[in-house]
Amino acid sequence: MTFSDWLSTPENWVFLVFATVMVVGAVKLVSTTRIVHAALYLAVTLGCLAAMFVLLGAEFVAWTVVLVSIGAVVVLFLFGIMVTRAPMDREPTLSHPRNVKIGAALVSFALFVLVGGATIEAFGAEALTEPVDATRTGALGEVLFTRFVIPFEVVSVLLLAALIGGIVLARKDPASGEPGL
Repeated sequence: MTFSDWLSTPENWVFLVFATVMVVGAVKLVSTTRIVHAALYLAVTLGCLAAMFVLLGAEFVAWTVVLVSIGAVVVLFLFGIMVTRAPMDREPTLSHPRNVKIGAALVSFALFVLVGGATIEAFGAEALTEPVDATRTGALGEVLFTRFVIPFEVVSVLLLAALIGGIVLARKDPASGEPGL
């Protein structure tokens, strides 16, 4: 498949749009000095990741990313920022010196080349010739709520206990004005 053949498919254009937004969001996520902006860039990056899973036909994984990563983790970050009353302006102490940034960028690029090279070595230019049967959300939900219902409920109770514990630790004691118990 040539590059012009690849560009002639509409799904690849949609992929390019989401990939570009995701890369820009990820770069802004690690380069911003404002903590709230970093949490919002994380939400944008994870939203594009969910869109890519939809393009792959993995709807359950996409909705899991939306619900757990965006819905829980990013909201937890923002909730933590608001409860602790973190400063909303620029925090210059969050930034590293230029030589550390350049070193981190070089290590990241080397890791990208290594993983990309290993992927190309493993799969080459093979195209999928047979249709791939993806596990659909309905089948996954049926297994989750029949065979694995007890572990599912245990995890939900554990998450509820963690939420209650976080609220208890974040609240201020009226007598002493100190956070926590």
